[in-house]
Amino acid sequence: MSNARKIKSHLSEAVNAHDLHWVVEFYSPDAVLVSPAGIAEGREQITWVYEQFFKGFPDLHLTTWLETPCDNPVVAEWTLTGTHMGPFLLPDGREAEGTERRITIRGSCMAHVADDLIVTHREYFDQLELYSQLGFGLTKLALPAAQVRTA
Repeated sequence: MSNARKIKSHLSEAVNAHDLHWVVEFYSPDAVLVSPAGIAEGREQITWVYEQFFKGFPDLHLTTWLETPCDNPVVAEWTLTGTHMGPFLLPDGREAEGTERRITIRGSCMAHVADDLIVTHREYFDQLELYSQLGFGLTKLALPAAQVRTA
């Protein structure tokens, strides 16, 4: 196993241990994490992203089921499971209290490693699938005044 793949594998272990200090050790100080929820730049913001998932899903578990044989970037497919027991930030800025609903999210990621640290980490998953499993659906947003037609 390449060093980059080892680092990504150890990151998965740290995620499953819910150890924020261990998680952030795998990222360079100026790393970038890109996910459907947005972009986190630097260790402080990246820690905050993981913290939100750990608070909202105290039994969060990541299962990697496929890794490509390439060395760098490391590309993997995974399944994330958990029970929504705590506060979790919604895209509109509201915080959803625990629903006790189980989630199973399928996704993939790509991590680029330099000098034994992750410098870019891109997570891909269906955010609507996550929120639907929590009981939140799509809502129609009000149109800006400029787009409202009058009869």
